[in-house]
Amino acid sequence: MFCLSLSMVKIKFLPGEQYHYQRHLVLFKYPYGMESVFVEYQATGQIVCVPVSDLQPLPQEGIDHSEPTPPHDDFLNIPEKAWVKARGKLAILQPILAAPRDSQLLQEVADEHKLNRSTLYRWLQAYQQTGSVQSLIELPRGGKDKKRLHAEQEKIIQTFIEKEYLTTQKISISTIVGKIRRCCRQAELPEPSDKTVRRRIKQIPAETKMRRRWSKKMAKEKFEPLRGSFPGADFPLAVVQVDHTLVDIILVNEINREPLGRPYLTLAIDVFSRMVVGFYLSFDPPGAIGTGLCMVHSILPKELWLSRVGTQSDWPCWGIPSVIHVDNAKEFRGIMLQRACEKYGIRLEYRPVKKPHWGGHIERLMGTFMKEVHTLPGTTFSNVRDRKDYSSEKEAVLTLPEFEQWLTTFIVDVYHKRVHQTLKKSPYERYQEGILGSPSQPGIGLQDRLLDEVQIRLDFMPILERTVQPYGVLIDHVHYYADVLRPYINSFEEGSDKANLKRLFTFRRDPRDISRIYFLEPETSIYYAIPYRNTSHPAISIWEFRKAKELVRIQGIDAVDEDSIFAANDKMHRITLAAMEKTKRKRISKADNRMIQGVPASIGATLSQRDDANNQSMEASTHDTPIDPVEDSLPKKARTTLTPFRELYDNSFGS
Repeated sequence: MFCLSLSMVKIKFLPGEQYHYQRHLVLFKYPYGMESVFVEYQATGQIVCVPVSDLQPLPQEGIDHSEPTPPHDDFLNIPEKAWVKARGKLAILQPILAAPRDSQLLQEVADEHKLNRSTLYRWLQAYQQTGSVQSLIELPRGGKDKKRLHAEQEKIIQTFIEKEYLTTQKISISTIVGKIRRCCRQAELPEPSDKTVRRRIKQIPAETKMRRRWSKKMAKEKFEPLRGSFPGADFPLAVVQVDHTLVDIILVNEINREPLGRPYLTLAIDVFSRMVVGFYLSFDPPGAIGTGLCMVHSILPKELWLSRVGTQSDWPCWGIPSVIHVDNAKEFRGIMLQRACEKYGIRLEYRPVKKPHWGGHIERLMGTFMKEVHTLPGTTFSNVRDRKDYSSEKEAVLTLPEFEQWLTTFIVDVYHKRVHQTLKKSPYERYQEGILGSPSQPGIGLQDRLLDEVQIRLDFMPILERTVQPYGVLIDHVHYYADVLRPYINSFEEGSDKANLKRLFTFRRDPRDISRIYFLEPETSIYYAIPYRNTSHPAISIWEFRKAKELVRIQGIDAVDEDSIFAANDKMHRITLAAMEKTKRKRISKADNRMIQGVPASIGATLSQRDDANNQSMEASTHDTPIDPVEDSLPKKARTTLTPFRELYDNSFGS
């Protein structure tokens, strides 16, 4: 039995959608900028402006929300034959998807492929509901909830959906369910379950729901965006380009500050606006891991990331892109990446061979980034001639996290905000116009915010296959164990010809933190976190681990095992701390000598004191200008004179 749960916890920015804000029920009204929205308290009718990141989805019926929903796998074990068949269905639907309201075309496609019109319409509804080819995969017969309803029951359900749900009255689903059950009782028919009615409603295309329950104008502007100059890049996240490059800088180890080498950068940009939507840095050559984690960074909201790297700036890029445009490198052609993209409704589009200009946008951006990198200590420049006598390794001072912080700051505070030569405006302004609209064109509205971070991260990570032994699982000399592994110790593959073959199980691992791996439990298709067997070991990255392993080999230790590697890592850490303490003592001693000789305090200390005084002065200042009652509810960053976002949004989506 396949598990095809396509639902994801998300925030959808449609007028009237209900959410929780600080434990209060609120209705979404319209956006204020790209990171704040106006909502209405359902209890009082008061309209306030709140940060997007503070909205929480309502609990779903039948789901226990006392514990986080565990990540699961709903596509890894699906046979390739089923995927191929689903892709074939999608290929048949493509002409209809391009002209969704052309009933004559639908009949022509049905005749061409010798299909029943109702079958084709059922496929169309299923795909439009999720936007994922996964919705076209056929489940095995004999599963749960396979009983067909009586024809009269179906007629009653469809009548109430058509006549009462799909109207501007916007009657709730629970009310419709109650009316359908009451009508069935009066007709002496079995009452359909709540789940059955809700499934029928979920199959209605999102465009149809918006057009019938809200307005044709809103539906048109949400689902039929304007055209632009780059083929297909007509609105934000229509086309996202992804590529890799070796960065022109040497980075150092976090433990002993020794050179680690040059990192690889995987970058994703929105072609419409040239905004960077995500990136990933690592010391591994380009591959499935870097590509997948760059995709994860692109899809997810950035608040936690910005907080981790210590910046207060905005990076309002999130959501699922329509098309990912990549070159023909092998890391973009893996089965796992293909299936993950298909699950999320992303189309992988490959750059035509011998047409390098198709990747010009991202390549020019990478060139821009490298020019900035050449100003940093430890840069290798672009060629030997520029480097001359400069020793990149001796000058290197930045670690990978520090360089991530520098790169993030450059992206959000410099690149996004300065005028782009081609666009004649900044990428931030262009992206904002595409989302919120401008006097000359409507926007597409805020993108859905997916909140299942662990689930999305695991979906795009490559898999590792290992056997389960009495000691647990061994990956790269490191042992992992948890009780959930116990039933699978020394398991063998099923089948008479595989009686002596140990069974391989699926695991995933984040290279930035190898302190745990994720085990796909085969009976439930749920991922479980499996920690180190020796929980005293510290959480480190795979690159730090490899550096420690290299040190063990250099020292000539015969048995390269987990304990010796972590011992080397600990030794490197102690050496670093001792060196830092020694350096600190020398600096204090020099400062004392200067004071004795009457030398003023160092420039750095003086500047630090000035900064502290300035900060205290700023904190002590007050804003004496009266604030509008609506503006008073805005976040601090947005507490300025109201911009015409409300007017633009009303023009784009209706009042």
